Amino acid sequence: MALLAGISVCAAFFRRWVGVRRLGGVAGWLLVSGFAMPPQASTPAEQPSTAAAAGELTPASRRAYAEVLKLRLGPARELLRSELAGAPKAASPLLVANCIDFAELILSQDPSRFDASEEAQEARLEVLDKQPASALRDYARAEITLHLGLSQLLFKHVVMGGYHLRSGYRQMQDVVKHYPSFLPARKTLGISQFAVGSLPEGYHWLLSLLGLTADSNEGLRNLALAATQAHDFQTESQIYLSLIREGYYKKPEEALRLAERLHAQQPDNLLFSYLLISINKRQHHGEAALAAYRARPTGPGYQPVPYLRHMAADLLLYQGDYAASERENLTFLREYKGVHYRKDAAFKLYLAAWLGGAPPAAVARYRAQINEPGPTDVEEDNYAQHYYHEAQALNPILTRARLQTDGGYNQQALATLRSFRVTPATLWRDRIEEPYRRARAFQGLGRLDSAWFYFERTQTVAGPKAPYYFAPQAALQQGYMAKDAGKKAQARFYFEKALRYPWHEYKNSTDAKATLALRELK
Repeated sequence: MALLAGISVCAAFFRRWVGVRRLGGVAGWLLVSGFAMPPQASTPAEQPSTAAAAGELTPASRRAYAEVLKLRLGPARELLRSELAGAPKAASPLLVANCIDFAELILSQDPSRFDASEEAQEARLEVLDKQPASALRDYARAEITLHLGLSQLLFKHVVMGGYHLRSGYRQMQDVVKHYPSFLPARKTLGISQFAVGSLPEGYHWLLSLLGLTADSNEGLRNLALAATQAHDFQTESQIYLSLIREGYYKKPEEALRLAERLHAQQPDNLLFSYLLISINKRQHHGEAALAAYRARPTGPGYQPVPYLRHMAADLLLYQGDYAASERENLTFLREYKGVHYRKDAAFKLYLAAWLGGAPPAAVARYRAQINEPGPTDVEEDNYAQHYYHEAQALNPILTRARLQTDGGYNQQALATLRSFRVTPATLWRDRIEEPYRRARAFQGLGRLDSAWFYFERTQTVAGPKAPYYFAPQAALQQGYMAKDAGKKAQARFYFEKALRYPWHEYKNSTDAKATLALRELK
């Protein structure tokens, strides 16, 4: 799985530990701070001790870290080897070595790697515990503790994972307290505070019981401070901040500009390519996302990232290239060692076969694959499993329209929807979905009056208790539209309305976004 998407699985387990299955989007990877772009200026090679004293990475560690950022983990290990041999107890190479192992584990999701990775992380913590206190030593120890906790949660070691996340969070608070000008710690504390502080109010009692209190606004302030000043992890801070604004505050322009700039500066950087693909995909720029996928750097030096295949399969499904989508998802399932997104891949294989006119046996085989044993900790898998158990046939017109709007093909979606007709046999779910699909297509085209009309109609048809995500998502979108228009009272009404809907497939992520939007209105 891709780096950021893999980290999202880890943090989904963290939310499960505190009582929430998933908050969606960028919050999936907010508790990790492992990957940064080194600044252009570097400390002279003959002064590593000065760099360490200042809380900076050493030159050798910085060069290795640049390769980690590109997802070239083998070359990163080679660059770090001599420094680790000469200074096996130094915080800088230990931190970067841990980032390499953690990235490999998260990208591969390979259970056979877990025990060795856990032992290595614990050994590094033991070494650091015995070293003199300093900003970099204390930061490295807290960072590695967070990595260890996320690794444990990913592989279902829930108690120890929760313990280490809590410990790492507390340690990072202490680093900021004792070294207030050490910006890397503010970066990690900021994203941690935002992740904890953005949890719905219904879970605050549990956070208090665990000793985890946080203010999402304070987290954003810490993160912004780290994003606007030069340090080894400034670019990472900028990425986190822009993705939070994209995912939770409907401000995608900053994230897209940053991804485009980073990709232009380093076209050989696979992580930056991933960012460009994923942001374009989330913003319904299907053609741009596919172009970035096809231009991604490849070669023997790069860590395999099977999740990119799954992303490409989605993009091809939106485009209507069902055979190519099927090939990409089959490659993903063959190469991927993890357990998440498998149900989602099976569901997309089913859609590609069904919409592409495959033989009924192939369609049935992919549908049955959704129900194979596996977790539903991420919303995509949960949605696929819910579809399987609901056992109601999808409407092909609405399904095609949904995929087209997901890819940004909004005119095509509206053309597809013209053939939809309501009959006495039309399912209630489909009666609700039809105006919602029209609203999303009009919204994508910038025809906001038409979008508003159909969002309103979606909620009218659904009533207050329909167990589908269309009405609450419609209310959420109307809240954003009213907020953008400066109509705070109206925005508050629709955000609160989104929160009132009962269970639906995306309730946790919808509620989290509505809650943060309400806080921003105050």
